[in-house]
Amino acid sequence: MIKNSEKQTLYLAEKIAKAKGADETSIGFSQSRDVSVEYRDDAIEKLTESTSQSLWIEIYANGRYSSHSTNDIKKEALSKFIENAVDMTKYLEEDKFRKLPNPDRYKGQTQKELDLYDASLEKLTPETRIANAKALVDELKGKDKRTISISSSFSDSQYYSRILKSNGFEGEREGSSVVHGASISLADENDKKAEGWGYYRARHLNDLVDVPTTTAEALVRAQDSIGREKVETGLYPMLFENRSAGGILWRILGALRGSAIQQKTSFLDGLKGENIASELLSIMDNPHIVRGLGSKIYDDDGFATKPMPVITNGVLNNYYIDDYYGRKLDMEPTTGGTSNLEFGLGKRDGSAIEKDLDKGILVTEFLGGNANGTTGDYSLGVAGWLIENGKRTKAVGEMNISGNLKDLLMNLIEVGNDPWIHSSFRSPALLFDKISFSGN
Repeated sequence: MIKNSEKQTLYLAEKIAKAKGADETSIGFSQSRDVSVEYRDDAIEKLTESTSQSLWIEIYANGRYSSHSTNDIKKEALSKFIENAVDMTKYLEEDKFRKLPNPDRYKGQTQKELDLYDASLEKLTPETRIANAKALVDELKGKDKRTISISSSFSDSQYYSRILKSNGFEGEREGSSVVHGASISLADENDKKAEGWGYYRARHLNDLVDVPTTTAEALVRAQDSIGREKVETGLYPMLFENRSAGGILWRILGALRGSAIQQKTSFLDGLKGENIASELLSIMDNPHIVRGLGSKIYDDDGFATKPMPVITNGVLNNYYIDDYYGRKLDMEPTTGGTSNLEFGLGKRDGSAIEKDLDKGILVTEFLGGNANGTTGDYSLGVAGWLIENGKRTKAVGEMNISGNLKDLLMNLIEVGNDPWIHSSFRSPALLFDKISFSGN
């Protein structure tokens, strides 16, 4: 929790900045603590702990704007820091679009308790953290005679922040995160290695997926990757498992940002209100999920957050427009970034969809590649399984999918009912038709 003395520091910083010639200011103070343990086989590989605090200030003076930060918040040092910041701002080019938001945007914050902070993390000891990491390794020992090495990690973080804007906004946030994961390497044929991982994150320790589930996933992924090979080049139905679907859809969301629209680097520019996807695709940005990994009561501009439809039955509803780009584009601002993304769900999960495929490819992970946000063209490496008559018949690797994201969106033919809740990107399994795979 931000102490009262630190709140007073923000008020002092605002007062100093005004006295030095700033017209408006946005000032923030943040604290964070991160602890991480990495374990490999029978020993601790790395143990790190870091704490930080900083004050940042955005200065608006004579139509000019600048942003600065410091770790030294003692009164004398702070006064000199702000004086220099204001002086430097006066030498910058004017930017008529840089202003504080309309204060009406600050109103209407949700009163819902989002429960984003786990106080129990403050009581974790180094011994407990090490034991948690070690438990993941121990669970995997002896599970496969081909094992080369096993590694794991356990980390937790806590943060607090407070923002003060000179036109009336005051906000405070606190949150926490806990993550654990395991990976295992198995000996593959021809002196190759097959690797698999399991990884989970939550706001609260008691929401973290258990050790047996996490390690079992790592082991299965490693075993499934043994003997991967390319299959024949062609057009196939493509099924994304729920946790991997975000690997391509986040590239689409990048084209919805105000900066991409304003800089003409978005293949979705000018398509608001138009059909850009199959009618099966609906995405809602929901910042008010209890314990959600992307939940927040206000955004970086101080706007009170609210649920926002992004795509409804294939129709593009909204772009992510912050206050600055709203002015530059002469568009109504929405919010500058994503929170939790929820999808309209289908009637069955990914495994049921898989069993109904005559022939297709299940994608379980991405292996690099790129997508052009301006044109929508993409070429991405993938791995997974060849599905024939509803069964996994061959482990697939080193294949590329390519095409255009507009076509991909239109070729969505089924949405699962199994959202991946361990991320802010809560995608279900997604089945696309007629995807170009490059292989043998």
